[in-house]
Amino acid sequence: MRLNGFDISASGLTAQRLRMDVISSNIANAETTRASYVNGQFVPYRRKMVVVEPMQTNFSDVLNGKLGGLGSEGVQVAAIVDDPSPFKQVYDPTHPDANADGMVSMPNVDILKEMVDMISASRSYEANVTAFNASKAMFAKSLEIGKS
Repeated sequence: MRLNGFDISASGLTAQRLRMDVISSNIANAETTRASYVNGQFVPYRRKMVVVEPMQTNFSDVLNGKLGGLGSEGVQVAAIVDDPSPFKQVYDPTHPDANADGMVSMPNVDILKEMVDMISASRSYEANVTAFNASKAMFAKSLEIGKS
């Protein structure tokens, strides 16, 4: 027996948990100026983003699923990618990583944006928990029908 509602909610829970983990890492490294060593110099932390996609990726899978009544199979994390936006430049000549002009390359992490993303991910997580519990309740009720 396939428990499609459970599978869909579980995939959403997993994806949103990973998204919250990545956001937490971004917040924790918002001031990290020496995240990696590239070409003989230190490079600041670069913001990470989670790319989520549906598990059914081509048209024929979706069509066959709809015709067979199975519908969607949930989501999956396609990749964790670096945000290509430029590093923030801050004037601080006393900083150990300042260049000759006194400018320091800071991570491209915006705390406000991260907090909005964290709220979005946690609300999505809560919605998946609610859907999972509704599926569980419907499954339990269907078992009670057989007892009567």
